[in-house]
Amino acid sequence: MLVITRREGEEVVIGDPSSPIGVVRIVAIKGDRVRVAFDFPRTVEVHRREVADQILLSNGTANETTRDVIGSIRPATEGG
Repeated sequence: MLVITRREGEEVVIGDPSSPIGVVRIVAIKGDRVRVAFDFPRTVEVHRREVADQILLSNGTANETTRDVIGSIRPATEGG
């Protein structure tokens, strides 16, 4: 896992910088809350962890180790 420190207004570019998959921007920091904006194509699903867990449960693909896994990264498809 990569951990990056960013300030309000700063961004993280995901993928090849000349043709990024998406951009994550820190919109605001207030106390212990951080607002994050995700700019990705509509074809890329972005979910909060609790929503992703609910999707897995409803699909019947969740198991006892689901919460232990931070995430599963798949390679991006060409042109996607």
